[in-house]
Amino acid sequence: MSRMAKADFDVAVIGAGAAGMMAAAVAGQRGLRVVLIDHAQRLAEKIRISGGGRCNFTNVGTGPSNFLSQNPNFCRSALAAYTPRDFIDLVEKHGIAWHEKHRGQLFCDDSSEAIIAMLKRECELGRVSWRMPCKVDEIVHEGGQFTLQTDQGVLQASQLVLATGGMAIPQLGATDFALGIARQFGLKVVEPRPALVPLTFDAQTWQAFSVLSGVALEVVVKAAAQVSGTGQAGKRAGKPHRQEFLEDLLFTHRGLSGPAILQISSYWNPGDAIQINLAPQQDLERELLAAKQGGRQQLATVLAGLWPKRLAEQWLAQADAVEAGLAVRRLADVPDRLLRQLAAQIHGWSLVPSGSAGYKKAEVMRGGVDTRGIDQKTMQAKAVPGLYFVGEALDVTGWLGGYNFQWAWASGVACGRALLAG
Repeated sequence: MSRMAKADFDVAVIGAGAAGMMAAAVAGQRGLRVVLIDHAQRLAEKIRISGGGRCNFTNVGTGPSNFLSQNPNFCRSALAAYTPRDFIDLVEKHGIAWHEKHRGQLFCDDSSEAIIAMLKRECELGRVSWRMPCKVDEIVHEGGQFTLQTDQGVLQASQLVLATGGMAIPQLGATDFALGIARQFGLKVVEPRPALVPLTFDAQTWQAFSVLSGVALEVVVKAAAQVSGTGQAGKRAGKPHRQEFLEDLLFTHRGLSGPAILQISSYWNPGDAIQINLAPQQDLERELLAAKQGGRQQLATVLAGLWPKRLAEQWLAQADAVEAGLAVRRLADVPDRLLRQLAAQIHGWSLVPSGSAGYKKAEVMRGGVDTRGIDQKTMQAKAVPGLYFVGEALDVTGWLGGYNFQWAWASGVACGRALLAG
């Protein structure tokens, strides 16, 4: 297509990921003329790599409480109108085998490629036109039409859907394109930040723990919530809130990772502490005091029997433990006071991350287009008729475990059903 060629559509969808393909497919199958545009060479890379290549495509327990937003009620309508069961029905219609893992997470039995193929087939059923790879250079809105200047020519549509996601995993092509368009049209944007991301610590703080890289254990992690109506505004309104997760934690060379840390990272703000119970299923004070009665073993040996050995040894190698000689003292000789202190430290380890591993390691972006300017039933910008935003581009961020995909499907369907024929 030449630079000056024009093609007219009812809807132009920019972003051929989960939300974009869903919106395009639903609109196309309703008889609308839809063009789907994406700048990537390869389709839906985020879907492809998700869930270890098997796509954690939803979570059966999905509800509004599993999402973060400065407008927490925004997601209710779309999630209620298109549920995990609705997406499972679509998956089964296409003959895709799936299984449930812990905590309601659903995965493909085989490859995530099956979900990509399913969405592409749904778009084909809606006679969706494709422009890929195709870069959008400029968007102009005049006379009720959106004109898109692209490297494949000029496209015109009466409605425009932004489904380009957030900035997480830029190596796969993620950008802030949707946020730029939102600002262009005068919409507010909630400050974006990496979410579902490992947390890091300065070298001096982490020196004693870097040797534990690879050690994993189940923990309870807490942080003061700064979103979902309980952030800085919530604090000012006198509504403190603490979010906690029981998940696995992983020590790394630079800090902490694993599901527990990814979950709490969405609630963490720079300068805040996180608190970790490193033995949530145990009462270490009771167990250590009980083992002390008549025990001849060293404290280090007893603690290593109650806890991962490498972690026990390193914990007792910290400065305060060394000063008290805990690593070499017989348990029977350790004062009860020190045992209680040791147990309290393990059950309530408080530390302040220096930062996160950034968008390169983040699974999603927190923040995005302010949903207070978006209609919750249609995903249309209230101030700009015909302009829609879906998926991760919006200030709706799900927990780890399939929730963000369910938001992509639900917001995409809500938008697809609301779009109008020309």
